[in-house]
Amino acid sequence: MADAQVRPIRIALIGAGTVGSKVASLMLEQAEDLEARSGAPLVLVGVGVKDASKARPGIPKELITADVPGLLAKDIDIVVEVMGGIEPARTHILDAMSRGISVVTANKELLARDGATLAAAAEKNNVDLYYEASVAGAIPLLRPLRESLVGDRVKKILGIVNGTTNYILTKMDETGASFKDALAEAQKLGYAETDPSADVEGNDAAAKAAIVAQLAFHTRVTIDDVYCEGITKVSASDVKAAKEMGFVIKLLAIAERLDDESIVVRVHPAMIPRSHPLASVREAFNAVFVEAEAAGSLMFYGRGAGGAPTASAVLGDLVAVARNKMSGRRGPGESIYADLKVKPVSEAMTSYYISLQVADKPGVLAQISQKIADNNVSIQTVRQDGLENDAQLVIRTHKALEKDLAKTLEGLRNLDAVKEISDYMRVEGED
Repeated sequence: MADAQVRPIRIALIGAGTVGSKVASLMLEQAEDLEARSGAPLVLVGVGVKDASKARPGIPKELITADVPGLLAKDIDIVVEVMGGIEPARTHILDAMSRGISVVTANKELLARDGATLAAAAEKNNVDLYYEASVAGAIPLLRPLRESLVGDRVKKILGIVNGTTNYILTKMDETGASFKDALAEAQKLGYAETDPSADVEGNDAAAKAAIVAQLAFHTRVTIDDVYCEGITKVSASDVKAAKEMGFVIKLLAIAERLDDESIVVRVHPAMIPRSHPLASVREAFNAVFVEAEAAGSLMFYGRGAGGAPTASAVLGDLVAVARNKMSGRRGPGESIYADLKVKPVSEAMTSYYISLQVADKPGVLAQISQKIADNNVSIQTVRQDGLENDAQLVIRTHKALEKDLAKTLEGLRNLDAVKEISDYMRVEGED
């Protein structure tokens, strides 16, 4: 068939913010390359926005419309949704699918909250749902999990998936800055929003952790299944103590198999050894460490956010879906056959760093050691520094159930010899 006879694939874009504008401009600038890679011209039919009167450089004015339902009613083959949020994005996606239109989305919030509804609609209407750009920007992560590692058994995923928090923690580690000062610098440079709560409270990372866990373990996981703790309580003294012990603090998204029947998914700050590959991931970069039975350890690294990196992932999905359209087939759908139980964080196996202010007198260490042992936790290392009539004990535990470590902390608080638990933090990456 001659190129001139190939029917163009018609694209509707919903959302023209940082990512959407970059997607549109790249589609227009790289039209010939995208056609060669897809096998057909990819024609941008329209760009749906909330406010059509707003100027959007790089996008022809005639393509802009506030009438998204009207745009979807045209002869559209693929919708690219990059507006974000739950509604009206969900309504627009479901409307598109009901019309037989495949969808490419970067909407991590919607996927983590109600991905099951989108997957069911895609299956019912025999269309594609691709979402590589929803996690870690330009880093190719979801497709390897969904396709390249589909013949393997993933054991654990350990990742830095939020660039804002990684930038803040990097500055705290390298300069000794407080959380407040490092956040202010991140906001000044555009790495953090004016309201940074979604990032610093861990919610953004938790949504991504849910998406990654579902793909890795073939089990439906939502953001409500993810234990979430942000970095707002990480102090300069925590970072200094970690450095003195040869560790660095990172906000980690962790999804791991507990046994043949269950997993746990959690997001929280943790100390990792400076020898671990994730320790060298600086500033706003992302990286995900995957441990699989046959493949062993793999790491995916790159820019995890921003208009251009995220647009790159969107266009990769767009080409893949266009190729599926050309060949008359669908890509992989939802895989939740394993149906593993998602257990609470209390069932996770972790180790702790604990800093205590104690009375400097004989027998104190014995009391503390006994209280720790009473809760099925063992001590890996202990260091004592005298402070006149007080002493500081820094304890590292071996791995234990999270619930037993929580009981240990409560027991230590009730000891007369313990004046204060100054700090405690999970330790990861020592397997």
